[in-house]
Amino acid sequence: MKSPLSDTPFASFVRFVGFGGGVGVVSSFAVVVLAMGVPWGVSNAVVTVVSTVLCTELHARYTFGKKRGAGWREHWQSAGSAGVAYLATSLAVFVLDLVQREHSLVTEQVVYLGASGLAGVGRFLVLRLFVFAGQRERSARGWRLAA
Repeated sequence: MKSPLSDTPFASFVRFVGFGGGVGVVSSFAVVVLAMGVPWGVSNAVVTVVSTVLCTELHARYTFGKKRGAGWREHWQSAGSAGVAYLATSLAVFVLDLVQREHSLVTEQVVYLGASGLAGVGRFLVLRLFVFAGQRERSARGWRLAA
């Protein structure tokens, strides 16, 4: 029997955080291990690509209940939203450096994690409302927005 919360936006968000956070933790260790044999930038790029593909598959199948893997369009759109999130967190830390040249590591982490959290919420909304929404849902939303 399905839980009454299983298809709610809140339940989807909890799954989104769980899958994304879980893959993020594993990825952080993978970057370090891989960087023992290749330059850190290469390690980070490889792990970022692999983790984005893995998360997109998990989100398609479980977070947003598509019951199938993600297609190419969904992978590209998801990668685009991940790229925007990366730029947002980088910009937040860059602005911190401009505003407060000598800040603590704790301050930097608060800014980074705050920006990351906001970017994550934005990414969840983009994935839920556009990337993994069915064609009928996208059309209905477009009609309401145009009316």
